[in-house]
Amino acid sequence: MTTRKATTPKATAPKATTPKASGFELQRVYDHAPEEKGYRVLVDRLWPRGIKKEEASLDDWDKDVAPSTELRRWYGHEPSRFAEFKSRYRQELRHAPGGEAVDKPRTIGRRRRVILLTATRDVEHSAARVLLDLLDRKSEKR
Repeated sequence: MTTRKATTPKATAPKATTPKASGFELQRVYDHAPEEKGYRVLVDRLWPRGIKKEEASLDDWDKDVAPSTELRRWYGHEPSRFAEFKSRYRQELRHAPGGEAVDKPRTIGRRRRVILLTATRDVEHSAARVLLDLLDRKSEKR
């Protein structure tokens, strides 16, 4: 009898983009490639299951930029709630500590590529996507 190794299900990841010298990119932490160059920051409040901290190849784990526990629990990754979640999360990012936490990747992104990492399966309906859109929009206004 053979046993099957438990694996994390593959999710629909965002389309790979041509690496930039600076700016922002979004990836799943489970799909990471340590040889990629850039400032790698986990933007989830909770540590991803099955990933050892010493093997994560992170430069930072920025919990403050993640949605509050209350908002995260309310959303529950229900795509029908995404528009409201996005609005509430952006509101959180306008105030401390989220607002201050956004400044760090924004500043680093001016000098080098920032890779936002998330464990979320549905990347397109995630806080990381909202954060990426916010950072990309702000960097275009420079």
